[in-house]
Amino acid sequence: MQDSTGASADSNISKLDVKPRIIPRAEHNVSRDNISPNALKVLYRLKNAGFQAYMVGGGVRDLLLGREPKDFDVVTDALPEQVRELFRNCRLIGRRFRLAHVRFGQEIIEVSTFRATVDAEEVEDESREGRILRDNVYGSVDEDVWRRDFTVNALLYNIEDFSIVDYVGGLHDIKTGNLRLIGEPERRYREDPVRMLRAVRFAVKLGFRIHEDTQKPLPELAHLLDDIPAARLFEEFLKLFLSGYAVQTFEALRHHGLFAYLFPQTEASLSAQEGGFPHTFAIRALANTDQRLAENKPVTPAFLIAALLWDPLRQQSEAYVAEGMNTHQAQQLASDDVVSKQIASIALPRRFTLVAKDIWALQARLEAQAGRQGKRATKLLTHPRFRAAYDFLLLRAAAGEPVQDIAEFWTELQVDMPAVPDREEDPRSPRRRRRRGGRRRQSKPDNDS
Repeated sequence: MQDSTGASADSNISKLDVKPRIIPRAEHNVSRDNISPNALKVLYRLKNAGFQAYMVGGGVRDLLLGREPKDFDVVTDALPEQVRELFRNCRLIGRRFRLAHVRFGQEIIEVSTFRATVDAEEVEDESREGRILRDNVYGSVDEDVWRRDFTVNALLYNIEDFSIVDYVGGLHDIKTGNLRLIGEPERRYREDPVRMLRAVRFAVKLGFRIHEDTQKPLPELAHLLDDIPAARLFEEFLKLFLSGYAVQTFEALRHHGLFAYLFPQTEASLSAQEGGFPHTFAIRALANTDQRLAENKPVTPAFLIAALLWDPLRQQSEAYVAEGMNTHQAQQLASDDVVSKQIASIALPRRFTLVAKDIWALQARLEAQAGRQGKRATKLLTHPRFRAAYDFLLLRAAAGEPVQDIAEFWTELQVDMPAVPDREEDPRSPRRRRRRGGRRRQSKPDNDS
C-alpha cells in the first residue's frame, strides 16, 4: 500500500530515500497569527542560533483543520542541553524520552530532539512483547518523522520558509478523514500499546475513520494494555473521558475490545446485561460529563469513577447481603473491594476514590431519609458531597432505577433552602479547619541562623 507521497506505509525499507512533499506557504492555511507567540519565540531563537526548528504534531494538524490548538510542540536538531543553554526558562524532563520544557508563565512549549529510527536489536531496552522502554537515539528530521504514531501527527511546519513538510501522506489523510498509523500496525502497537487508546481518542476527537489496517489488530492486541503501568493509564483515562467526547469514546473503546482492559469489572457487568438500566446509566453519566464540559462547568474524575463502577458495586453489595451481611456493611465492604480491583488496572488517586465512595455511601442515606421531615434531612443538604450524591441520584432515576420518588423528595426539599454548592468541588482543595480556642502559640526562633 502506498500513501500520497509514494512511500510504502508498511515497509521500513529505504525510508531515508523518501522525498517529502513540500507545501509552500501560499498553498496552505497555517498562519503565524494563529500560532502561540511563545512557540514562535522558541522556533525563531532556535533558527537564529543555527539549528533546524519545526512545529510538529497536533498543533500543525489542528491548524490545518481550522481548529484552535491546545499545545504547540517543537522539534529540532539541537540537543536537550543545547536547548537549555538557549532558554533560561527551560527544564529537562523524561527518562525514556529526554525533552526540554520551555515555560512562559502557564504555557509550556515542549521541545524534542530529532530521534533516529533504530532496529529492534539496537534499542537500548525493550520488553519481551516488543514494547520500547527506553530510547534516546538522536537522528535527523528525515528519521524522526517515521517514529511518530499517526500520519496526521507527523506534519512539520518549517519556520525557515513557513512551508508544510509531509513525508508520510498526512495531508492527504487529513483531507480524507483517515487516521492511519505510520509503519506496520502490529509492530507499532507492540512498541507502545497505549497507541491503541490514542487511535480511538484521535478518531473520535477529529471525527475521522480509523484506517482498516490500523484498526484490524486492536481486538487481538488489546491484552497488551495489561502490561502498561496503571499510573500511565490513569492519565489516558483523563484524556479519553474528560475531553468532551466521553460517550463516543466509550462506545468506540467497547467496539474495539479495549474498554475491558481499562474497567474490567464494568465491562463484565455491561456484558451481562440485556438493555437494562446499568448500560443506560453509564451512557447518561458520560453524556452528563460531556454537557458540563460544553457549558464550561467544572468536572472531577471522581464523579465519573463513581458512575462507571456503580453497577459492579451494586452486584458485589447484593452478593454480600445474600450471604447474610447487613446492607450498610455490605456496601462498605463492596466499595473497598471494587476500588481495590479497579486500581490494579488504572491507578486511581485516593483523593478521587474517597469522593466516589462518599457518593456511593450517600445514596443509602438519601434513600433512608427520603420522605422524612426534620433536622436530619435538612442537615444532609449541608454535607460537602450532597450535590454530587444528589446529581448521582438523579442519573439513577433517569436511567430507570426505582428511585424517582426519592429524587423528587430531595428536589422539592431544596426549593426553599439556600443554594447548594456545585457538585464538582475539587477534592484536592484543602478544607479550612476551625481553629480551637486558646492563645496562639508564639513561633520559636530559628536555631539554624
